[in-house]
Amino acid sequence: MKKKSLNDLSELSMVFSTGSNSLPIDEESNDQEESTIPKHLQKIRIRLDTKLKGGKVATLVTGLQGSAEYIEKLCKELKQKCGVGGNVREGEILLQGNHVQKMIDHFIKIGYKDTKRSGG
Repeated sequence: MKKKSLNDLSELSMVFSTGSNSLPIDEESNDQEESTIPKHLQKIRIRLDTKLKGGKVATLVTGLQGSAEYIEKLCKELKQKCGVGGNVREGEILLQGNHVQKMIDHFIKIGYKDTKRSGG
């Protein structure tokens, strides 16, 4: 009996199915990307934080929904705009320093209408 090669296994599109209406893996991933909320409906909150960077002031952007690649790209754009360092952690953008007002203005300009400052 011939063993299945990797080429034979790659032709299989179903990983697990309990019914006839299950979608192949490729179709499921496309649906998840399309189901993200449009920019103008997302609730973006921007606040200052001193607990994450060892007592130093940092700007935290929360509420972003989208792919990890999109959030990384947005983080890079924001870091260049403010001229500071930062990173993405668990879907939140963290920038060094106090840039709350710049972030609010930028997010409203690029289409996130429900962008507000949080935390006082």
